[in-house]
Amino acid sequence: MFWSDLDVALHQTRSICVVPTAEARRTRATDGLLFAAGGPIYAGTNEIQRNIIAERLLGLPRESQGQAK
Repeated sequence: MFWSDLDVALHQTRSICVVPTAEARRTRATDGLLFAAGGPIYAGTNEIQRNIIAERLLGLPRESQGQAK
């Protein structure tokens, strides 16, 4: 979870600082940002990862289907 959030934040910062005029064209920075944005998806969303940690590591009960956040 930490790495996927950090990876996206670092690539966003790079896109803003290093390549501010590259919005209309593809560069290595924009490719990196697009790839980093996929990290939380292919690793499982952070919400799902938090549920797994809560249930399996901390032993907390499962959230019921009808329960609103």
